[in-house]
Amino acid sequence: MALWCSIRTFAKHATELGNKQPTEPIFFVKPNNCIQTEGALQISSHPGSVHHEIECVIRLNQDLQIDAIAVGLDLTDRETQSELRKEQLPWAKGKCFRASAVIGNFAPWSGSFESLCEPTLGLQLQLTVNEELRQSDFLSSMSISPAVQYHSLIGWAPVQAGDYLFTGTPSGVAQLFPGDKLKATLQTTDGEVISIIEAVCE
Repeated sequence: MALWCSIRTFAKHATELGNKQPTEPIFFVKPNNCIQTEGALQISSHPGSVHHEIECVIRLNQDLQIDAIAVGLDLTDRETQSELRKEQLPWAKGKCFRASAVIGNFAPWSGSFESLCEPTLGLQLQLTVNEELRQSDFLSSMSISPAVQYHSLIGWAPVQAGDYLFTGTPSGVAQLFPGDKLKATLQTTDGEVISIIEAVCE
């Protein structure tokens, strides 16, 4: 299993980090042993700063189509990532540390990749930290949609059944601290929560 992670897919997030908006999807890969599905987030034991990035996560079926979707957190050591980027070095250390891929419950999805961004469905990501809204946006506002990401990825990558696609984060990323309580949701336009992460940072 691989975790294919797409970056800068929400234009405002690219802007907030001082990056150019790409014209084609850009990916990095996390190993599956980065996954955490329950329990506290061990922020204090990580040697660097940890920032939250809420995302919609897609799980692929045997036909390499959507099997289910979930809310996820692509946790990022921002300082380490930035230092490595300045040196034009790979930044795996900033993205692939222990428990850096937090995933909520998967909800079945029978629609297409394109349907994820249909405004009428209104799928929305929302993250609060200590009951303060940090990140919130609709998938329909993505500048590089999951469909575009998928069709780019499938053309060159050794994608397999059971792989996950992390589809990118909205603006509002920020550092997490021990004691923070976070709630991340993927919900419909009428407020129905279909996937959730609730965790405390230790």
